[in-house]
Amino acid sequence: MEHAAMDNKAGGVSLNLYKLTWPIFLELLLFMMMGTADTLMLSGVSDDAVSAVGVVNQYIFICILIMEVISNGASVVVAQYIGSRRMAEASKIAALAITMNLVLGLAVSAALFGFSDAILSSMNLEGQVLAYAKTYMDIVGGFIFIQALINVLASLIRTYGFTKESMYVAFGMNVVHVGLNFVLIFGYLGFPEMGVAGAAVSTVISRALAFVVFAWVLYRVMEVRIALRDYVTFSKTYMRKILSVGIPSALEQVTYHACQTVFLYYVTFLGAEALASRSYAMTISQYIYLFSAAIGMGTAIIVGRYVGAKLKDQAYRRVMKSVVWSLSITIAVDLVIIAFREPLVNLFTDSAEVIRMTTQVILFSILLETGRSINLVFINALRAAGDAKFPVYMGFISMVCMSLPLGYLLVFKLDMGLPGVWIAIAADEWLRGIIMSHRWRSRVWEKRSLVEPLEPAAAAAAGSGN
Repeated sequence: MEHAAMDNKAGGVSLNLYKLTWPIFLELLLFMMMGTADTLMLSGVSDDAVSAVGVVNQYIFICILIMEVISNGASVVVAQYIGSRRMAEASKIAALAITMNLVLGLAVSAALFGFSDAILSSMNLEGQVLAYAKTYMDIVGGFIFIQALINVLASLIRTYGFTKESMYVAFGMNVVHVGLNFVLIFGYLGFPEMGVAGAAVSTVISRALAFVVFAWVLYRVMEVRIALRDYVTFSKTYMRKILSVGIPSALEQVTYHACQTVFLYYVTFLGAEALASRSYAMTISQYIYLFSAAIGMGTAIIVGRYVGAKLKDQAYRRVMKSVVWSLSITIAVDLVIIAFREPLVNLFTDSAEVIRMTTQVILFSILLETGRSINLVFINALRAAGDAKFPVYMGFISMVCMSLPLGYLLVFKLDMGLPGVWIAIAADEWLRGIIMSHRWRSRVWEKRSLVEPLEPAAAAAAGSGN
């Protein structure tokens, strides 16, 4: 009976996938809606504004992923320590992660603000698109350290099992962002009409407010709260564990988005209409893989707890069930999106050519998103178990050595245009999904736990909650 109870509850919080995942889904949805709000409102300015922000966001996303080195690593380590009921150590690791991410975020902010001209000049942009991109990067990039803090705080709150609280904060941030967008982009309520600059300022203000609330929520939900001295206590052991997961995780993600940037570079040669079509198609596609992303994140929380509690069989079975749910939901949502693709694209633009190109590539999403739905669950599970390096090696082989050359062949040699990009990305998702499935089934990850065994007396104290 005791073992069965641990199966449903490890680390003091219920490990019900549905209860953990639906708030994560809504939180991700709200964050995506912030981007969609920018796209919809900026489309009222011009397609050039949408294209410019889309290009800059490609770099912003890469920088955010770099800053997730700490939050990704910390969430896995903290989850495993919570699963083993070592709450005081989990608290110290959380404090260390917040400090590390602040330092990293400030460095990234300085780099984006100081080198924006050099970065954007390499992307084949010109005229008004370049001017818009420069404005957006200077403002949003210069304050990206706020997002670094949000990332680590939200990740820790979810890891402690309080996914609903994190979702509520995301909702508030979204409401503030949309309201400020309306006022600042178009110049209502006595404010000047700022266009792209207004969208950027709105993003920074809403993130700053969200950071304050996230910090307060984390303080309230922790079983053992962080002491001030923990923020400036640097443990080499904890840092090594955080980075052992965080660096490979970030490298895999940065490699993926760096490849997306190369694909974006391919698209710039197809013309402004193709560039706008890509932005709109990717905005719509986000809502397809949103479900599998939420399931992957919820599953990772459970896997981390189970691994920390030494419940390896339960972790294995949970992941296999999650893959079935992820794939099934993705197919259902994708078919709905495909059926209503033309009305959806009409929300963004009235350009006949852009509508034609966007609806065409959305048809290929059934191939891309099914592979991604499998990949997201397995990769998140492997990281949560501590097996973070393998996805990096396989990702490089699949993304850099296979997907990029395939994309070049399809786009430029076979003249497939934008659909060629979608097919190349789909080939990568399916290849990595199959490889990660084999890795999980091999159960090599069972030897990668990050929580070292305690001495008998210390183990007894941890088990009693002291």
